[in-house]
Amino acid sequence: MKQVVQNYKSGELAVLDVPVPGCKPGGVLVRTAYSLISTGTELMKVSEAGMSMLGKARSRPDQVAKVMQSVATNGVPATYRKVMGKLDSYTPLGYSLCGVVEQVGAGVDDVKVGDLVACAGNEHALHAELNWVPKNLYTPVPDGLAPRHAAFGTVGSIAMQGVRQGEPQLGEVALVIGLGLIGQLVVQLLTAAGVRVVGADPDPTRCELAERLGAAACGDPASLAVEAAVAELTDGHGVDQVFLAAGGGSNQPVELAARLARDRGRVVDIGKCRLDLPWNAYYEKELDVRFSRSYGPGRYDPSYELEGRDYPIGYVRWTERRNLACFLDLVARGRVDVEPLVSHVADFDDAVETYQSLKDGDLKAVAVLFRYPEQAQEQGESAVPEVSVPEVRRTGTTVAPARSAKAPVRLAFVGAGNYATSMLLPHLAQRDGVELSTVVTTTALSAANAQRKFGFAEATTDLDAVLGDKSIDAVFVVTRHSSHAELTRQALLAGKTVFVEKPLALTEDELAGVLAAVEESGNDRLQVGFNRRFAPLLQEARNRFGTRTGPASLRYLVNAGKLQHGSWYLQQGAEGSRFAGEGGHFIDTASWLLDADPVSVYATAAPGNEDLQVVLRYPDGSTATISYVTTGAAGFPKETLDLIADGKVLRLDDFVRASVYSDGTVGRKQWVSSRLPKARDKGQNAELAAFIKAVRTGGPMPVPLESLVATTSATLAVQAGLAGGAPVTLARAR
Repeated sequence: MKQVVQNYKSGELAVLDVPVPGCKPGGVLVRTAYSLISTGTELMKVSEAGMSMLGKARSRPDQVAKVMQSVATNGVPATYRKVMGKLDSYTPLGYSLCGVVEQVGAGVDDVKVGDLVACAGNEHALHAELNWVPKNLYTPVPDGLAPRHAAFGTVGSIAMQGVRQGEPQLGEVALVIGLGLIGQLVVQLLTAAGVRVVGADPDPTRCELAERLGAAACGDPASLAVEAAVAELTDGHGVDQVFLAAGGGSNQPVELAARLARDRGRVVDIGKCRLDLPWNAYYEKELDVRFSRSYGPGRYDPSYELEGRDYPIGYVRWTERRNLACFLDLVARGRVDVEPLVSHVADFDDAVETYQSLKDGDLKAVAVLFRYPEQAQEQGESAVPEVSVPEVRRTGTTVAPARSAKAPVRLAFVGAGNYATSMLLPHLAQRDGVELSTVVTTTALSAANAQRKFGFAEATTDLDAVLGDKSIDAVFVVTRHSSHAELTRQALLAGKTVFVEKPLALTEDELAGVLAAVEESGNDRLQVGFNRRFAPLLQEARNRFGTRTGPASLRYLVNAGKLQHGSWYLQQGAEGSRFAGEGGHFIDTASWLLDADPVSVYATAAPGNEDLQVVLRYPDGSTATISYVTTGAAGFPKETLDLIADGKVLRLDDFVRASVYSDGTVGRKQWVSSRLPKARDKGQNAELAAFIKAVRTGGPMPVPLESLVATTSATLAVQAGLAGGAPVTLARAR
């Protein structure tokens, strides 16, 4: 197996092939799915290894004292050989991981082979493919918790033990100095406990992150902002607790703690910072200085960690294993969010390069995970590592509903909200050969308003009356997202041609239900409102770009902006995520431009899962990256797109201007749209024209059903990818 190691004498980092550890009694053999780099403790060790021998001695005076004692006992030559032998050997790295139980040792009955567990310990939860972990240093992962999140268990236990040492009470105010990985977790744990938190860190991005995760205010410890926030929150009395989660050689943290703590406040040291306590300041306030020892009671006790002897809960409520389980429970229940802390996920094989980038400062990170892809694929590093693209089955030959060629196309609308009344009905109300027959809404007034404004012949709240009306040729489903799939299914079974606004479905089960209706009825007359492929400007740009011969790279920036307060899009529990609702637009556009359906999806999210990066891979090696962001400037265009291949670039600027650049003369434009359109045309009118033509003539639907299904499956795979943090394969059903 492979393991990350370091030579402390030379500073060399390596991924070595080492023997697989045996599965001893009292523990389990765990195959790692994810392991977490402690960007504080581990980087300190890596940096120390790169120092000169004198630098190493200065950084570890405790070890120097041991050496001097050995000299006094054993003499210089023997001590020198012992020290050099120890320095010039490989030592392990890592102490926090999540993996799958591969073998269970004698005496273990709380887990079985195949269970997912979180593991702790700098001798047992290493950056290695396999680890033997004793009973009190692992705990089962709660159902539904992603392995990449469970890998935070150990550092979460460290933060939790620190918080427990501070004994916070509801309504108190705490100061967290140092907003690295541990500090960010301390902020969230205190917030979950009902404590108002002020953070201090010289890095403004870490301050911003802590505020997003619950801190009342954060700022540079050298500024007046932190003192002002403390004064405001405590009426000038000072904070109840100070948590020192900073490292380094500065004495500023302990001095700041003394200045901002209240009389008889508590100061808890969690990190490894300089502790030259200013005597007068600490004496005058009678500050209670406490230390937090790693993961909790049991740490460094061989009888607990190696022999599995638990402490009675009546005497020791929170041991290190109970802290580990408690932290995972908080993450699983959403009380602590570790995803925003993940700055980078690296393949395990790239461990050396990752450490070097962290050490050199090229990679600035709060938390970095190693991903073990082969095992992650076997176990399922996401809840759904593979999304099946359902096969479209039809019973016999599909025949369009019989109708007179001269008769108007009679339409019914189910739903008449903002999108229907602003983007669809205005195009249909004045179209020749179209009759707006019936509008169905849940409230009578909205139906009456639509009837009055657009001239529907009838307005009703009775859906069954519409589905049973044989004179109606097509039904538009323009309701809230959660009802799309079911209404589409009913309309297909009723023999109607259906136009459903995106999304077609919010879950795989909903999509399967729609396709079951297609198979049962033989009716595949379905169109989803993916209108951008019909936009005249984009269609002309695609024609100008021409046929591709090689793989393409597509970049699509969607500056979605913030939702207004009260928007039903925010009801994610009922209506799905925002991207699930409208992401199909952008996936469909990319697939249409690349003339193929995606074969895999990788998605990663910024805090809150609102800002997304979605990478689609296509059969010919082409890729499409969709950046869906809500934090951009409102004045910036909503949609910009670049398609690059064969020495050419297609550029679309928010459906206002398009251009094509060709190879040859540097910067030479092959084509640019000659004039700005009066308004952005995103293709709704052309899409409706194509749909009405298909209904009138009985010809093929504007977009093949297989493509609609592939786009929907890819959109659903985004959520699966976010949950697991790895690419999701889109497997075609056989």
